[in-house]
Amino acid sequence: MVLQIILVVVVVIVLLVIARSLRIAAEWQRAVILRLGRFHKVKGPGLYLVFPAIDRVAQVVDLRIQTNTITAEQALTRDTVAVGVDAIVFWQVDNAEAAAIHIANYREAIERVAQTSLREMIGATELSRLLSDRKTADEQLRQTISEKTTSWGVIARSVEIKDVSIPRELQDAMSRQAQAEREKDARVTLASAEREIARQILEASALYGQDPNALKLRQMNLLYEMNKERGTTVLIPTDMANSLGTVVGLTEALGGNLSRGG
Repeated sequence: MVLQIILVVVVVIVLLVIARSLRIAAEWQRAVILRLGRFHKVKGPGLYLVFPAIDRVAQVVDLRIQTNTITAEQALTRDTVAVGVDAIVFWQVDNAEAAAIHIANYREAIERVAQTSLREMIGATELSRLLSDRKTADEQLRQTISEKTTSWGVIARSVEIKDVSIPRELQDAMSRQAQAEREKDARVTLASAEREIARQILEASALYGQDPNALKLRQMNLLYEMNKERGTTVLIPTDMANSLGTVVGLTEALGGNLSRGG
């Protein structure tokens, strides 16, 4: 009877030890195990054992992509313009062992590093480039963050700058500058069109100078265009009327000859 009791007690103790030793890690989790205070191994996902009084789970690390929003207010660009920049950092633990052992709180550290890296990037970039080429600024910031966090087992997957705010007076100045540029382009286009029109007028005048009858026919066409819709009366100077009469006579003569020839 005593042996049976002892056996039952031993079995119960073993079952309790096994129950306390069994752990489950989700698909995206990794458990960093210390054995007698020293790194033993990384376990997971799924079922794993942790022996009481010998092993200890130092940290369960999440391997999913995480996000942090960072803000830099009143940061000076390379050309000494105060701007505010909002960005999102997408980062991920790449080495669970390093993230658990080499740094106390990698979540807080990545946020601080991203914040300081954003200010460094702004200070090394001119405002015009920051506004016009955000993709380059995003990639530069991502590389800077990754260089600082790789030793912790954390890498920056991507960085996206959401907004760049500039002072109101600078916005007004940039708006006036853009409007002046548009007006300059419009004036250049108009001047180019006027030069083209002048060139065509010179060519037409040279043609009319070579053939006076062509000019008279053009005058008749203009009179016809003026009267065909509005039905207005046009007063023609005597010299112009005589010229038109000559053209009309030539036209009738040519028409009569063509009729007789037919």
